[in-house]
Amino acid sequence: MLSPENWPFSLEFLPQPAYMVGGAVRDAILGRTREYLDLDFVLPSDAVKVARKIATHYKAGFVLLDPQRQIARVVFPHATADFAQAEGNSLETDLHRRDFTVNAMAYNPHTQEIIDPLQGSIDLQQRLLRMISPANLEDDPLRLMRAYRQAAQLGFTIEPDTQAVIRSLASHITKVAPERVR
Repeated sequence: MLSPENWPFSLEFLPQPAYMVGGAVRDAILGRTREYLDLDFVLPSDAVKVARKIATHYKAGFVLLDPQRQIARVVFPHATADFAQAEGNSLETDLHRRDFTVNAMAYNPHTQEIIDPLQGSIDLQQRLLRMISPANLEDDPLRLMRAYRQAAQLGFTIEPDTQAVIRSLASHITKVAPERVR
């Protein structure tokens, strides 16, 4: 799945550096495949411009998800590809703002390198879902529910400290819009 030959667009459209992040990287390392690809990319700049160029070239759908944070989605018949501008001044800073270590790995398609500053690959091997920080879960309370969904889907165990933080933040789930929970 990591190989650009499997993507709905050509690698030549991605600037250097560009990184695939999140669940697609996790699933590829686990050997999990899906018929419908859900790809996420982090770019240092011009994320919306790159997404629009890909959508135009492939006559795919284009959705501007967040103009302030520079996030856009390209919708293909059998895939979606989200493009986001990196938060912070480095890829590592961006990865540190994510929910769980297993979702904080990146793949550089230009060099075939896996970047894993939070040791998510170790948690993958141990089949463990571990938070990056309590603040990251509090910032987006939907992540509290995602922990249980992902643990169930992947057959993982939620690490005890992560479970304790989820319980302590449980009341925050009421702040999430119902359509996001659904």
